[in-house]
Amino acid sequence: MKVYVIAGKARSGKSTLGNMLKEKLLEKGYKPCIMQITYPLYHYAEDYFNYNKEKDPKPREFLQEVGVELIKNKLNKKRFLIDRLEEDIEILSNYFDTFIITDARFKTETDDFIKKYNATVIKIEREFINDLTDKQKMHTTEISTEEIDNYKYLFKNVKLDQLDELLENMINKEEDTI
Repeated sequence: MKVYVIAGKARSGKSTLGNMLKEKLLEKGYKPCIMQITYPLYHYAEDYFNYNKEKDPKPREFLQEVGVELIKNKLNKKRFLIDRLEEDIEILSNYFDTFIITDARFKTETDDFIKKYNATVIKIEREFINDLTDKQKMHTTEISTEEIDNYKYLFKNVKLDQLDELLENMINKEEDTI
């Protein structure tokens, strides 16, 4: 089993890169599964707070408030989302051979996945002005990505064809560990 963790700020291209990686792995005969650390938070939003993903694909402030302020800080459940994801990986590893986690924001997350799964961490960066509010830009989920230094690959998101080439080279290097 192989685990890839994609880390980066909002709108850096984490999901795009994850989908591209999944397609390349499928072409090579692997069975990849895309996962998100924040998956339970989206379900809380949908099931209990009338969140409509058609109107708002990323309920950023809700995710930040519940995931960090409530779960991590107030309830002191620092590993809650990681533990839930690891349980899902344990179950789904009976059906998939490769996992792609597309939303790492904290070094503790990438450290945990490296320690438990010998994960390959890919940090993606993109130079552009995004549409986040000042409050969202200053949130720990954005600032903490700067601390992630345990990546094996650093991708600069400039053009999709460049990402495609970087991924192809990475997969060729990594193929013996998948």
